[in-house]
Amino acid sequence: MLSNGVILLHDNARPHMANAVKTTLQQFRWEMLEHPPYSPDLSPCDFHVFGPLKQAIRGHRFTTDDEVCDWVQASIRQQPTSFFKDGIDRLVSQWDKCANSFGEYF
Repeated sequence: MLSNGVILLHDNARPHMANAVKTTLQQFRWEMLEHPPYSPDLSPCDFHVFGPLKQAIRGHRFTTDDEVCDWVQASIRQQPTSFFKDGIDRLVSQWDKCANSFGEYF
């Protein structure tokens, strides 16, 4: 089920950096790829997923938190697999832009 060669990209949030998480990742032989804190330009969720979600949610009105969660989950499930692959593929160019911006916003 879980195989070698997996690279997990996540931020440095405390739960992600807990010893139990690190131990589990080592047991699975997954590589952990961290990105710098406060760098939304390097997170596929921020530069690829949230934009389309924000556009799609515009105009919707929800009465409960559960309705929002259900809507977001349904929207994500409706995306083709290629949508998520494209986001990961764009990661290399995002990193390149970041490296060549010399600390400036882009």
